[in-house]
Amino acid sequence: MSASAVFILDVKGKPLISRNYKGDIPMGEIDYFMPLLVQHEEEGALAPLLSHGRVHFLWIKHSNLYLVATTLKNANASLVYSFLYKTVEVFSEYFKELEEESIRDNFVIIYELLDELMDFGFPQTTDSKILQEYITQQGNKLETGKSRVPPTVTNAVSWRSEGIKYKKNEVFIDVIESVNLLVNANGSVLLSEIVGTIKLKVFLSGMPELRLGLNDRVLFELTGLSGSKNKSVELEDVKFHQCVRLSRFDNDRTISFIPPDGDFELMSYRLSTQVKPLIWIESVIEKFSHSRVEIMVKAKGQFKKQSVANGVEISVPVPSDADSPRFKTSVGSAKYVPEKNVVVWSIKSFPGGKEYLMRAHFGLPSVEKEEVEGRPPIGVKFEIPYFTVSGIQVRYMKIIEKSGYQALPWVRYITQSGGSPPPLGPDCTWREDGAGGRGQTSDSLPSQPALPPPFSILYEEPGGDDPPPSTSALLY
Repeated sequence: MSASAVFILDVKGKPLISRNYKGDIPMGEIDYFMPLLVQHEEEGALAPLLSHGRVHFLWIKHSNLYLVATTLKNANASLVYSFLYKTVEVFSEYFKELEEESIRDNFVIIYELLDELMDFGFPQTTDSKILQEYITQQGNKLETGKSRVPPTVTNAVSWRSEGIKYKKNEVFIDVIESVNLLVNANGSVLLSEIVGTIKLKVFLSGMPELRLGLNDRVLFELTGLSGSKNKSVELEDVKFHQCVRLSRFDNDRTISFIPPDGDFELMSYRLSTQVKPLIWIESVIEKFSHSRVEIMVKAKGQFKKQSVANGVEISVPVPSDADSPRFKTSVGSAKYVPEKNVVVWSIKSFPGGKEYLMRAHFGLPSVEKEEVEGRPPIGVKFEIPYFTVSGIQVRYMKIIEKSGYQALPWVRYITQSGGSPPPLGPDCTWREDGAGGRGQTSDSLPSQPALPPPFSILYEEPGGDDPPPSTSALLY
């Protein structure tokens, strides 16, 4: 079973809009949600599922809104939460920003979307591109005659329309890897993982079938290609777009699919492996009592010299009562961000093998704080094109279409800093994390079917790199 009703509440718990799908729960039950939420929050036992009698509330928070689904029976919780997050994604596609104001300004469209997204408590059409074909933000003129149902809704391939034509047929492939690395003051690695996504931007005519080949270790073992000459990677937690034929992937590890038009995320994966810090950080903090504090930070690129890290930002925490900042850098620029109590050292271009230095001087008040402050970690943000840490490579992309046209597949590789790790203790002093120069959205792909500099044609040697050797990371 799935959801009985879906509510969108403001930050105070007042319903803004709702849709009752099954009618088996009184709509007034939502009044119990916010008191339950506040009670559990005060008790320190806040959970994504709250219950009042026989009614269960499954909820998520987005911006200043609560999205709540109610259910009376033993629902498929994973399905409900996936639906709530997908609802946020669809609304964001329509309104750019999903917040209370956009809800109040678009009641009619939201009611239409809620009717199409779910039917009798079960998710239906959740692809925003398909929904935008017949639910628009413009006023519709009255049309006489029979109503037209978009063919993509009833097609076996609901994510792609028929009759698509392009003068130039191309496919752009983005392999983006985010590095999550956490190192403590003793140089021990507390967290090390790679989270990767493969995103496509498709400009292909007709209804083509695509086959993507990776240097997947399981595939190499099945086909007898495993060996010292054929470097492979072992992918974990693989998640595919709905267009991929999962049965075929389970049988012979072939990634075969009919793609949606435009940009989409084909797959994501994770690798739990020891990663060498790509940008090594060392720092010395000298504190003079009742006077000043001096900070010296040294950054070294530990990747190949032919690669360049772009948009490097090194965030160094400073005491909350520091003032009168002065900086000296061997490259780039530094600025003090008092609201976050950090110094941000920005380096536009950081070649591999290079080493740079930054010095910061701060004044301290004459009366020193009694409490001992925690030591937040140093954070590093970056993006390295033409480079993958795991060594994953796109071996081929086959494009099969009945008209037999020629198409050009292009591929590029990018490594960037990953998402924020869990809260850290005082002994955790360094990390490579945060949002890199490229977010995990479709905007990371080219906006037009042109060839940006980081792309290379797939028939040439892919721009990936061998995984760096494992080390014990950073001493600081």
